[in-house]
Amino acid sequence: MNCLLSAWDRHEGELRAFLIQRAGDPYLAEDLLQDVFLRALGEGGTFCELGNPRAWLFRVARNRLIDHLRTHKALGELPPDLPAKDEEPAPLASLTACLPRALSEMPKEDREALNMCDLEGMPQAEYARLKGIDLPAAKSRIQRARKRLRSHLKTACQVMFDKSGQVCCFVPRTEKGGNS
Repeated sequence: MNCLLSAWDRHEGELRAFLIQRAGDPYLAEDLLQDVFLRALGEGGTFCELGNPRAWLFRVARNRLIDHLRTHKALGELPPDLPAKDEEPAPLASLTACLPRALSEMPKEDREALNMCDLEGMPQAEYARLKGIDLPAAKSRIQRARKRLRSHLKTACQVMFDKSGQVCCFVPRTEKGGNS
């Protein structure tokens, strides 16, 4: 511990100057300097075994600054002529209007598997145990139910998928047998 405090006393000033120069903000530099000190404290007795504590402190300071800059990128001003984002909900979010109807039209076994595992979050192993089947059979049952639901959504709600398999658009349907 004494070697840490000794090294800190020797190098704190130049670490501070280094961080102020690179960060351009003395308050940020102080925060980063405290992070470096805490990291050094966290090393415990191994800090005293370092061959070059100054180099280690500067490396930690530089890495801490880089991490901060990566996560706190300054955002520029937006141009005033930038069009406002449409307030229309994402297709997947608005698909919730059609999903309950489509699920209700699925076979009972499919509906049950999808409700329990996908909507309620039941682990597939627990579903298998509850149904008295082995895990691979349960996984197959759930996968087949998902495929049938996907196919049914294409027909019942006219859902379309993009190249990556994400919902891109659909026609909402709330009444049985018709479009809204």
